[in-house]
Amino acid sequence: MQQDKLKRRTDLRNIAIIAHVDHGKTTLVDAMLKQTGAFHDKSGEEAICIMDSNDLEKERGITILSKNTSVRYKDTTIHIVDTPGHADFGSEVERVLRMVDGVLLLVDALDGPMPQTRFVLKKSLALGLRPIVVVNKIDRTNCDPHGTLDKVFALFMELGASDAQLDFPVVYAVGRDGWASPDHKEKREDLSYLFETIIKNVPGPLDLDDSPLRLLVTILDYSSYTGRIGIGRIVQGKILSGQQVSVASEKTPAVTRKVMQLMGYKGLERIVIKEARSGDIVAIAGLEGIEVGDTVSSVEFPGVLPGLDIELPTLFMEFYANDGPFSGREGKFVTATQIRDRLLREQQTNVGLKIEELPNGAGFKVAGRGELHLSVLIETMRREGYELCVSKMVVITHEENGVSVEPVESLILDAPAEYQGAVMNGLGARGAQMKNMVIGEDGRVRFEYVISSRALIGFKSEFMSFTRGSGLMHHSFHGFLPEGKFQPPKRNGVFIAKETGTTAGYSINGLQDHGVMFISPNQEVYAGQIVGEHCRGNDLVTNPCKEKKQTNMRSSTSDMSIMLIPPRVMSLEQAIEYVEEDEVVEVTPKSLRLRKKVLDHSNRKRSEKTDD
Repeated sequence: MQQDKLKRRTDLRNIAIIAHVDHGKTTLVDAMLKQTGAFHDKSGEEAICIMDSNDLEKERGITILSKNTSVRYKDTTIHIVDTPGHADFGSEVERVLRMVDGVLLLVDALDGPMPQTRFVLKKSLALGLRPIVVVNKIDRTNCDPHGTLDKVFALFMELGASDAQLDFPVVYAVGRDGWASPDHKEKREDLSYLFETIIKNVPGPLDLDDSPLRLLVTILDYSSYTGRIGIGRIVQGKILSGQQVSVASEKTPAVTRKVMQLMGYKGLERIVIKEARSGDIVAIAGLEGIEVGDTVSSVEFPGVLPGLDIELPTLFMEFYANDGPFSGREGKFVTATQIRDRLLREQQTNVGLKIEELPNGAGFKVAGRGELHLSVLIETMRREGYELCVSKMVVITHEENGVSVEPVESLILDAPAEYQGAVMNGLGARGAQMKNMVIGEDGRVRFEYVISSRALIGFKSEFMSFTRGSGLMHHSFHGFLPEGKFQPPKRNGVFIAKETGTTAGYSINGLQDHGVMFISPNQEVYAGQIVGEHCRGNDLVTNPCKEKKQTNMRSSTSDMSIMLIPPRVMSLEQAIEYVEEDEVVEVTPKSLRLRKKVLDHSNRKRSEKTDD
C-alpha cells in the first residue's frame, strides 16, 4: 500500500505476455507491433510471427527465448516481454517476470486455459503481478467465451490469487485480424481497446530517479564484439553511458566496471541510448564477468538487491566429438575444441545449462532442465554446422538428509475418453501417481499425475501412439522425492552393421522378417552402426551390405521381386530416448545415425567380458 502512494511514471508500462502453445500469443504481439508502426521484413512483405525469430521456434510453434520489444501508443511506451511457455525454459520465465508490473494472460476461446498457462501464471500471481485476461480467437466456430472465462476464474481461485488479482479486466480479441473489444459480440477496427486497458490497469513503474542506482540483471546476451551483455530493469536511480558502476551479488564482492554501451528497445530493435531512468528495461555492455542475479549500483552508494533462484538441472547428457568413419563429411565444426567453445558460448547466455569437461578430455557433461531444453541445444548446434555424438539422458539425483532423492515432474494430460484405459495403463507401468482426473463435457479426459523424470523419458512418443496424435501433454518440475524403484522397460536388441559399405535390398529383405529396419537400400553405413531393432532381446551383428550372388543357373524362385517395408525414421528426440548406455546418437547437419560407442565388434565383445 505504501508503494501505491509513491509517485509513478505515466509514460511507461512493463508487461509480460503468457499463453499456451498455439493460443495466438506471437500473432497478437505481431498485430500490436504492426498497428503502432508497420514492420516489414527485408523482402518488403509484412513479417509473420515476428517475435518467433528463431527457425526452431517457427517450426515447433513455441517460444524458446524470451524477447523484449516496445510499442508506442499515444504518449505511452508499452514494453512487452514474450515469455517461453514450456517448463524446460522455466528459469527464463521466473527471471522475466521480475522485470514487469503486469501480465497479459491469453487464452483460446475454444480450448480455455491449458497446462502451460498454469505453470507461468502460478509464478506471476505469486509475485503479485496484476493480470489482464485476453480471450483470443473468439471467431472460432463452437467457441464459448463465457465458459472460458469461468474456467479462467476457477484457475485463478485454484492458484491462490488475491482479491485484487481476481478482479481482472477482460478483453475479447482476434489477434490474427488485429482487433479487440470489451464485448465478444462487438467487432472493432483495431487493438485500441487492448492498449487502453493495459495503460489503465497495469501500474507504471515507481518514479525513483533521485534514489541511488539499482539494476537487477535478469537475462544475459552475448556479442562477439562487446562480450557479455546484461539485461535488466532499473529499479531505482538513473544510469548513463560511460558511467562507472559497482557490480555485486549476495554471494560475490563488489567490483567496479564501466558502462561501455547502454541500449534501450524501440520496436524489435536495440538502440544505443545515452541515459535511462527508473523503470526502464535496458541492456548494458562492458560489464565483464556479469552474471544473472547481479546488482548494478552506483559507486558512491553501492548496494545489493535480493538475488534470483535459478532451478537446478534435472537431466544430463554426454557430448563427444564425432569419431565415426563418416566424420567431417557433412559438418564444418567437428573437433572437440570447437564443440567446447560452442558449449561455453551457450553457457554465457543459457543460464539453466551447466557444462563440465569429462576426465582425459573425452567429452563434455551437459546438464539441463529437461529433454526439450537439451534437444533444442543439439538441434541448434546441428543447424550451425556442428557434428557431434550424444549419449543417453541420465537423471540427476542427490542426497537430502541421507536419503537419495530424484527430480519428480507434475504431468498433465488431455486425451479423448476412448484412449483413457491405454493412457492409464501406460502410466501405471511407469509408477506414476494419479492426483486428479476430470471428464469434460467435450468428451476429453484431463489427467493429473506425479511422475519421476526418469520414468517420463520416452513416454511422449508412447503417449502420442496411444492417442493417435490427438493427446496433449505438459509437464513441469514438481520437486525432489525419494528415489523410486522404477526401471524403464527393457528395449529389444538391435541389428549392428558388420562392415562399412552400401546397403542392399536383398540383405534388408532377409533382415526385415526378424525386426524393424532403420535404413533403406543404397544407403552408406559403417561397422558398428545400428541399422534396425531385433525382435528379441539380444543384439545381432548383421551384414546389410550383402549382395545377391550372381549365377548362370536359372531358378523359378531366384528372380522373385522383393517387398521392402519402409524403414522407421526417428526424430532427434526419439533417437535420444531410444539409445542405451553403450550407444550414442551421431548428429550431423544432414543425418542422424545410431551407433555403438565401441564400433569394432571384437573390441566390444572384449569390453563386455571385462565388465562381467
